[in-house]
Amino acid sequence: MNSLLKNTAIGTLTDIWLLLLRVLGGGFMFLAHGLPKWHKLMAGGTIKFRDPLHIGTYPSLLLAVFAEVFCALLLLLGVKSRLMSIPLMITMMVAAFVAHSDDPFAKKEAALLYLLLYGTIFVFGGGKHSIDGLRERNR
Repeated sequence: MNSLLKNTAIGTLTDIWLLLLRVLGGGFMFLAHGLPKWHKLMAGGTIKFRDPLHIGTYPSLLLAVFAEVFCALLLLLGVKSRLMSIPLMITMMVAAFVAHSDDPFAKKEAALLYLLLYGTIFVFGGGKHSIDGLRERNR
């Protein structure tokens, strides 16, 4: 218990926690949200997808796929973690405050939790157990 109160333990725990946030936050987003959208995009034909920003269905889906597939996978690996968290945060803000603006809080909750998770990664970075962290140690 005493080791939890020392700054060195906090640093180690922080890096492990950032690893968990990146892997689980990126992995869950990719598997639960990104892949289904990717399949929708690749299926062709008429695309049914919300257009919350009024830029068109196809561009809206492309932006969501970019964030939820590409950025989520790079975040999972810890590649440019802070940069990759930005499109994910924007996507979650659009989901919570635009796409689900008239919905009850329970519909917004997941997007807000993801927003908090990606905001944490934006503030603290990917941690030392990331590809970015590995690159920094090898400089």
